[in-house]
Amino acid sequence: MSNTKLKTNDTMQRFGKFLSGMVMPNIGAFIAWGLITALFIPTGWLPNESLSSLVDPMIKYLLPLLIGYTGGKMVGGLRGGVIGAVATMGVIVGADMPMFIGAMIMGPLAGFVIKKFDKAIDGKVPAGFEMLVNNFSIGILGMVLAILAFLAIGPVVVAITGILKVGVEFIVGKGLLPLISIFIEPAKILFLNNAVNHGILGPIGIEQVQETGKSIMFLLEANPGPGFGIILAYWMFSKGSVKQSAPGAAIIHFLGGIHEIYFPYVLMNPALILAVIAGGASGVFTFSILGAGLVATPSPGSIFALMTMAPKGGLFPVLAGVLVATVVSFLVASPFVKKASKNSKDEDLEVAKAQIKDMKVTVKSNVSKIIFACDAGMGSSAMGASKFKNKIKDLNLGIEVKHASVDDIDKDTDIVVTHVTLIERARKSCPSAEIIGIQNFLTDNNIQELYNRLASK
Repeated sequence: MSNTKLKTNDTMQRFGKFLSGMVMPNIGAFIAWGLITALFIPTGWLPNESLSSLVDPMIKYLLPLLIGYTGGKMVGGLRGGVIGAVATMGVIVGADMPMFIGAMIMGPLAGFVIKKFDKAIDGKVPAGFEMLVNNFSIGILGMVLAILAFLAIGPVVVAITGILKVGVEFIVGKGLLPLISIFIEPAKILFLNNAVNHGILGPIGIEQVQETGKSIMFLLEANPGPGFGIILAYWMFSKGSVKQSAPGAAIIHFLGGIHEIYFPYVLMNPALILAVIAGGASGVFTFSILGAGLVATPSPGSIFALMTMAPKGGLFPVLAGVLVATVVSFLVASPFVKKASKNSKDEDLEVAKAQIKDMKVTVKSNVSKIIFACDAGMGSSAMGASKFKNKIKDLNLGIEVKHASVDDIDKDTDIVVTHVTLIERARKSCPSAEIIGIQNFLTDNNIQELYNRLASK
């Protein structure tokens, strides 16, 4: 049983790190979108109808495409990133909601497909036809995957989110308000916050305001406490770029009212959904026992908007619920963030040590991967790699020979063969590799010397 648990934990950690790898490189884009939204929407701090037109295209197209591209690149390299973006477009067009979950599915799937395709045709493409095959393989497979995403994956994701909406309606109807967080918080992470708030809770709240002058419904989704607790946990216990991005995200979320800014922090560590549920439920419970309510929907959902919409004499219950939700979310999230940060730190330290050690070695004795790198990674380098691969085939050394862009060289590469004018870029892209400068990818004395060196082992 213990071995099974260890394997399960390891699998979850790997899954979380994979999600993190898709999300974290794009945090800056989320922050840019958050700032534009907080400032320029009609209820923002500096309303501007023209500039607010950036909001919808960014959340519907830009952000999912970035995630799809990143996920595809993680699995299938640069080609995986390109086809990942193409496939993600299928789920974007096939649904009326932001397709972040769809992008997280289609990006890696597309990268996996192109990786398997490249492996299947490895060594079978005639010299000179590499670019043709590379381009048309992405085009054809990308088209098929985009159609699959449009017809199948998109509708499945929409159906799942629809189930969450039904759950919210059921809980509200039964009066089990604290339990509603079980559905509201995951729905928010799926970017259904506006649909839940304005489509379900808002109409109910308006009816209650007409009867009693206030409604707790306006606080169920708009409470910034759960997300604020998550960001504070990252700020306190995370490392590196995640920690550095947290203060800005905290300001945008809590003061600006853009809750979407904390969603990536949960997506890259799925266990944190427990923290936002616990924070949300505790906040709703506090609102209930103190009789909190608002007179209208707070938009955006910042602490300032909540304070403005609080009825006369009703500010303390609102602030108390936000505070309780923040504290509970922070306490539940902290162990998960600490654990993820500790694992990341250990791995990053070992990687750094390995890179420093490799940088001190000018010539590697054991070679397992050779990359031919040109500017675009498709033309001359592809032909050079194909020719050299065939040349060393009879040596049976088990060396992997690939081609790539000089700015996108695999970090585990042992030797990089590139044009002399690209040496500095290659060294910056992969500082641990031995760099061999050449004048011609097909016939060059340095390539011949590399072959002789390998043949003499």
